Amino acid sequence: MRMLHTMLRVGNLDQSLAFYTEVMGMKLLRRKDYPEGKFTLAFVGYQPENEGAVIELTHNWDTDSYDLGTGYGHIALEVEDAYATCDAIRARGGKVVRDAGPMKHSTTVIAFIEDPDGYKIELIERKGRQD
Repeated sequence: MRMLHTMLRVGNLDQSLAFYTEVMGMKLLRRKDYPEGKFTLAFVGYQPENEGAVIELTHNWDTDSYDLGTGYGHIALEVEDAYATCDAIRARGGKVVRDAGPMKHSTTVIAFIEDPDGYKIELIERKGRQD
């Protein structure tokens, strides 16, 4: 077995696609409209779906926004340098909600950003990074 994707319901698909591709540097892997169901599925990621997990963005055409709920946590991405990644995300218009720095009670460097719908994305700096 392997992880395939994480699904997020989004209120504005174009805005979300711009965030994940332009701000986060992912690629749009596939997109399909389902007119009878009045929804669109778009899959984004850093590598092809057969090589790693991706994010499925689900846009229901009649819904502009969603309550995030209290059970959802976040998506986690490994990065080479969390500090530089935060700077780059800010420069591309992204929202950093927790600056890069050591996690409480640990030396692991993390940061959190937020997508246009308010979903949290954790950036975890790869261990053993050489400065």
